[in-house]
Amino acid sequence: MDDSTFVQPAAVLAAAGVGEGMRVADIATSSGFFTRAAARMVGPAGVVWAVDIHQPMLARVHNLAIAEGLHNVHVVHGNVEQLGGSKLPSSTFDVVIVANVLFTLEHPAGLVAEAWRVLRPGGVALVVDWAGSFGGLGPHPGHVVARADMLQLFLADGFGDVVDIPAGAYHWGFVVRKQDAVSAQ
Repeated sequence: MDDSTFVQPAAVLAAAGVGEGMRVADIATSSGFFTRAAARMVGPAGVVWAVDIHQPMLARVHNLAIAEGLHNVHVVHGNVEQLGGSKLPSSTFDVVIVANVLFTLEHPAGLVAEAWRVLRPGGVALVVDWAGSFGGLGPHPGHVVARADMLQLFLADGFGDVVDIPAGAYHWGFVVRKQDAVSAQ
């Protein structure tokens, strides 16, 4: 597989405007693929919080970050499908990353509400997921989440200013901004 056709975290994060000194939350971080790239981009003046419900994954993310000299990564055990479940402070983060997790969720609306809660006014949610199953490379075909369905959830919960971002041949991606209005939680 040509690497240019697969999702490249640094390029996706750059398209979302992630930069030096930012506060980023990677909710449902899994292996920390995006967490570690974001930590490099925000630098020592920034911070990345990696949240996941699976504690073994958090230990792996922590160990990889330390091994890579990324001391600005913090891990939190939390359930991102429940309002307040991430245990992150409200209205704090510049960027929330929601990457390659939607196909695993039972309550995606809960994740959207939690993303809205932790973002500062004007903060952005970066949403990236599989565009298909691709013969088993991605999730089971019945679990693939359509971009339009997720966008509808984000727009209904107080996000706007949609910008599509390139995410490789196997993924779709967009960035949405938290609007000033109160979330429709």
